Amino acid sequence: MTPDRIAVVLSRPSHAGNVGSSARALKTMGFGRLRLVAGPPIDADARALAAGGLDVLEGSVRYETLDRAIADCVLAVGFTARTRGLSHPVAAIRDLAAPILEAAERGTVALVFGNETSGLSNEELGFCQAIATIPSSAEYPSLNLAAAVQIACYEVAVARAAHAPRQASAHEPATGEDLEKLFAHFESAMRASGYLDPRRPGRLMERLRRLFARARLERPEVKALRGMLEAFEKRMRPPRG
Repeated sequence: MTPDRIAVVLSRPSHAGNVGSSARALKTMGFGRLRLVAGPPIDADARALAAGGLDVLEGSVRYETLDRAIADCVLAVGFTARTRGLSHPVAAIRDLAAPILEAAERGTVALVFGNETSGLSNEELGFCQAIATIPSSAEYPSLNLAAAVQIACYEVAVARAAHAPRQASAHEPATGEDLEKLFAHFESAMRASGYLDPRRPGRLMERLRRLFARARLERPEVKALRGMLEAFEKRMRPPRG
């Protein structure tokens, strides 16, 4: 499923700034299709809040009515925060993410959001084949429009494993020779400091070996440890006459 199979539809938005912020929310999750039903014209506030999603905002398509905006969609998912007497069951967006992706294999899926104050009307929800909600605090369940769009797009993106966390570049693991030099350096530094008594060494070096075996050191880490030991040794040397 390609990201262009998902279209976010904003029905009767009140504030142009929220439209711009929603465009940015789409862009950060890898989506790019924004449809607007009525609402204010795109203005300077909308463009400013769109930030890096300005291309999504400028590419938005405007429709007169919701039914026209979703006419080409194989599935329309309406979002609501209120409990209503609806014929369709209401499901959390996380539970609907997989069905959304399945439907997107066949055609365009619309994620439909209503007005910031009143949400989608019952008539508008009637155009949708599925009803979604974003679980939130019972004391204050109201979400900003752009925040709701962001969460919905995030759940769909996660379900399609679209944005795996970036892995840090792997460093070269320390070799046996690196480790033996490190252990020898530790032993000499601890003897020079008086921390290790060569007459009664006990199991100190054995414990250090076990510690670093668990750490699975990399070569830069060994280098850093030896640099630290060298600094300590330098401090321990008596000043020259």
